[in-house]
Amino acid sequence: MPTIDRRDDVFVLDIGDTENRFHPDWIGAVNAALDEVENADGQRALVTAATGKFFSNGLDLDWLFANADQHQDYIVSVHELLARMLSLPVVTVAALQGHTFAAGAMFSLAHDFRVMRADRGFWCLPEADLNMPFTPGMSALIQARLSPQTAHEAMTTSRRYGGHDALAAAIVDRAVDEDAVRRTAMELAQSQAAKAGPNLGTIKTRMYAPALDALRDKDTPLG
Repeated sequence: MPTIDRRDDVFVLDIGDTENRFHPDWIGAVNAALDEVENADGQRALVTAATGKFFSNGLDLDWLFANADQHQDYIVSVHELLARMLSLPVVTVAALQGHTFAAGAMFSLAHDFRVMRADRGFWCLPEADLNMPFTPGMSALIQARLSPQTAHEAMTTSRRYGGHDALAAAIVDRAVDEDAVRRTAMELAQSQAAKAGPNLGTIKTRMYAPALDALRDKDTPLG
C-alpha cells in the first residue's frame, strides 16, 4: 500500500512495488498521504515514486469487473484523485522508474514534472488498443498536459514511448539512468519547495480550470 515519508522539504509518496493499480484502498491511501502534504507547514514539495517493474498500470480492472455496480463511484474517485494532484498547492514530481500505463500515465500527467528511466520501461495510453474510450475528464487532462500532436498520437495509436522518445515528445521532463530517477526527482522537487502554498494552488486551478471542471463533472459519461 502507498506510504508517505518526509525528507527535509520533500515528501516522498511511495505508491508501491507491484502493478500499483487503482484499487479503492490504494486510492484511499494516496488521498490520506496527500492530506498530510497539504496540511503540513512551510516549504514543501512532493515526489511520487514506486519500486519494481511498474510505476502504475492504471485502473484495477479485476476489482472493477467484480464490482460492476460500483463503476460510477469508482470512476468518480479516480477523477477526483487526478484533479486533486493536478491542482495540489505544492510542486509535484513523478519519478517513473518502470512501466507507466493508462490511468497510471494520466496520474503522472497530473504531476507538475516527470522524470523517467531512459533505458527501460514504457509510458503508454493503451485505451485505443483495449477498445476503451477515454472519459471526457481524462481526455481533458491529457490534452491539457500534452501538445496537440503528442496527445493525438498517444491517444489514438496507443504508442509505447520509451524514456528518450517520451522526452522528445515532452511527455517527460528528464530521461535519466535507472539509479538517478528518484535522485533527480528529489533534486527537482527540492528546488521548487519554496513555492508551496495557496498562491500556487490558485495558479494551477486557474491554469487547468477546463480540465478540472471536466474531471469533477459527475453528469458527463464516465465510461
